[in-house]
Formats: sequence, C-alpha cells, structure tokens
Amino acid sequence: MKKLYIAYGSNMDTEQMAYRCPDAKPLGVCLLRDWRLMFKGSLTGAYATIEKEKGFRVPALLWEISENDEKRLDRYEGFPNFYYKENVAVLLPNKTTIDGMAYIMHEERKLGAPSPEYWNLLAEAYEKFNFEPRILEEAYKYSSKF
Repeated sequence: MKKLYIAYGSNMDTEQMAYRCPDAKPLGVCLLRDWRLMFKGSLTGAYATIEKEKGFRVPALLWEISENDEKRLDRYEGFPNFYYKENVAVLLPNKTTIDGMAYIMHEERKLGAPSPEYWNLLAEAYEKFNFEPRILEEAYKYSSKF
C-alpha cells in the first residue's frame, strides 16, 4: 500500500532517499501553510522539524512511499521516541490541497543550531527545488537564539 510522505528536512535529498527508501518516488513540491520550520534536537545534534504557527509556511517535497519505505523511515527518524507521525494538509502547485504523512519532532525538544553538514544538505535541496532560502535562514536564526 502506497502512502504520501511530506519531506521538509534531509529527506528532500533525492540521492539519500534513493538509498534509504528504494521504492520511494518523488511526486513534486508542496507547501505546508501555517507551519514553522525550526531546528531542535538532542545530544547528537539539531534537526529540522515543524510546529503549527499562523502566517508561516514551509516548502517540502512530496514522496510516494511503500510500507517497507515507511518502516525504514521510522527507524531513521527515531519514531516514536524522537519524531512522531501526523497527517497534515499540503498545498500543491496547482492550488489543490492533499493530506500526507510528516514526521514531527516532539515539541519538548530543545531548539539548537544544525551542523554545517546538515545545513548544507538542506540548503542544496532549497536551491535545487527553488524554495525561498529566507525560510531556511529564518529557521536557523530562530533556532539558534536560545
């Protein structure tokens, strides 16, 4: 059974996803409205997550994944301890809205700055998909001030 998966962090990297989730197919870009991108984490580092906040938006890549891909992603994302899964609505370029599954970090995690390697991975995806770099930069500033 296929599922729609919304990637807003490192899983926007198509090479990484090809390795991690061999059945996954990129379907195109989408937009999360009224969500804010930020970096939170643990002792291993800070990673992308989203939280509901009016007036913000987060660009993302929409994937079609298999059950096996989802199991692989669950392990990679540290589900259910680090990230949980939620169905969220996204806006497609043709102005239609659909629901897909996103991993969201538990809100009690602390804000922090991502590693340069992780930042570069996201910055490359933003450039590749013509996303507004300002959104990524604002997430960094917001997450680094604490």
